[in-house]
Amino acid sequence: MRIQGGNSKALLGRETTGEVLDTREHRGIVSYDPTELVITVRAGTPLSELMQVLDAAGQMLPCEPPDFGCATLGGMVAAGLSGPRRPWSGSVRDFVLGTRVITGLGKHLCFGGEVMKNVAGYDVSRLMAGSFGCLGVLTEVSLKVLPKPRLCSSIALQMDSSQALARLAEWGQQPMPISAASHDGQVLRLRLEGGEGSV
Repeated sequence: MRIQGGNSKALLGRETTGEVLDTREHRGIVSYDPTELVITVRAGTPLSELMQVLDAAGQMLPCEPPDFGCATLGGMVAAGLSGPRRPWSGSVRDFVLGTRVITGLGKHLCFGGEVMKNVAGYDVSRLMAGSFGCLGVLTEVSLKVLPKPRLCSSIALQMDSSQALARLAEWGQQPMPISAASHDGQVLRLRLEGGEGSV
């Protein structure tokens, strides 16, 4: 069996064959209270749809997952892909609070919950991040979300690779509002996000 949502990550992981189990019909928001900073979503929900809901409430997925134009929430968690914010905010796994899964034997299992502090033992729900569906088919995921930064600014600084590496190491030791960085060999580009006093 081949588990598939938007099929945006077919080139990742091991090659799978078999009949396609398409999760895109299993979509929608199960529960969301913006004041709690937690959202529970069905696995076939397109990331673009989820981002619209969060954006309307002034919130975001802190791991900034890539969309590829058709990615689903289940695929995001199963692949464990995070975006350029990862070194500063964390990975997909860091924001998974709970999951519902169907195993290869057809059993429906529920792991974790909808709270950050879960003392019920090993956190199996976070193990689902990056598992590529090997542990079961994701049906629902509860995620921690964060408020969007008030301001965002980008800067480009001309410098070679060794200078850029030294600067990033130096800035990493300071409370800088960096949320993304890239270097192309000649230019270091930074995205700064936060409140008025920090950006």
